Amino acid sequence: MDARRFAMIMGIVFVLVGILAFIPGVTQPDPSNAPPLSVHGPGHGYLLGLFHVNVLHNVVHLLFGVLGILMARDAASAVLYARIVAVAYGLLVILGLIPATSTTFGLIPIHGADVVLHLLIAAAAAYFGFVHRTDVTPSPAAPV
Repeated sequence: MDARRFAMIMGIVFVLVGILAFIPGVTQPDPSNAPPLSVHGPGHGYLLGLFHVNVLHNVVHLLFGVLGILMARDAASAVLYARIVAVAYGLLVILGLIPATSTTFGLIPIHGADVVLHLLIAAAAAYFGFVHRTDVTPSPAAPV
């Protein structure tokens, strides 16, 4: 797999997850011990009973998804996308581990199972963004 395929797969998955969270019945109500959030609305609860989400969280997934799909068009953009995801999700892991910031100040929940998932996403993105070698030079035009 190369960075372009990684960006496209992650883009599609992020879009699907963002949409899935808005489907009634897919999210479970918050348990009584869930950290408080100041943003509620459609798509609020625990996605698949595991991942705490709300409307802002779902919009972020949709944005990262659309960005991935658009940036999968060429190798250099796909590598940049992987780097953006690696850094952003690495920061989310750190914020999710700190109780005071595990809800990004009451806006977006990033605690619990989200931390593990964000770590896996950041590691995969770091591989494709910083480790995996991808030829990002444009190929010369074929003779006519």
